[in-house]
Amino acid sequence: MAKPSALPHVTDIERRDRALIAFVLLTGVRDGAVASLKLKHLDVAQGRLDQDAREVKTKFSKTFSTWFFPVGANVLDIVTAWVGDLRGQLWGDDDPLFPATRIAVGEDGGFVAAGLDRRHWSTTEPVRRIFREAFTSAGLPYFLPHSLRDTLAQLGERVCKTPEEFKAWSQNLGHEHVLTTFTSYGVVAPHRQASLIRGLNAEGPRETAPSLEVRIARLESVVAGASRTQ
Repeated sequence: MAKPSALPHVTDIERRDRALIAFVLLTGVRDGAVASLKLKHLDVAQGRLDQDAREVKTKFSKTFSTWFFPVGANVLDIVTAWVGDLRGQLWGDDDPLFPATRIAVGEDGGFVAAGLDRRHWSTTEPVRRIFREAFTSAGLPYFLPHSLRDTLAQLGERVCKTPEEFKAWSQNLGHEHVLTTFTSYGVVAPHRQASLIRGLNAEGPRETAPSLEVRIARLESVVAGASRTQ
């Protein structure tokens, strides 16, 4: 698993791209919201993202707060460093958290990426492109940004010990009803189904279910490959 210091972070665009993927894993935010978030919506010190529907493109125009999911210090470090980069360059509260790429005319007369622009993306396509190219760079099949919500929902099933804890986890994903998390995201994979059923018989064969930590580690390897220009 790649360490934060080993992740691509030479250019502003590289740092933006790896931070974006880490941020989606940390918060479970939808790609539409990612493209419209401002710096003021994120409180790193409190570990909270405020998705204000007056400014953020949330599903059903719903306003809610998301607290960072427990997915590892590496992921949090990347996001924290990114916010520090922007603040250090005097970006303000109303500037985009993940700004679009500034395009300039290169020496050969063609258009080239020239750092970051103080504007939001107008569509979600750049977000998906960052994911697509990062997964390819890491040698993994491409998954939509939304697939990380599936991962988080399944992680919640493993780590939550009480109905109240899972309800809080569900609300953290922006779901008003906990059944939404169960029915839309919490489908038990066939291999996990077999493991659980066999485990009910104390004398029957047991299988160790693939760890979600392994899945998260793979996502971190995607973050390590997120160095493409958008």
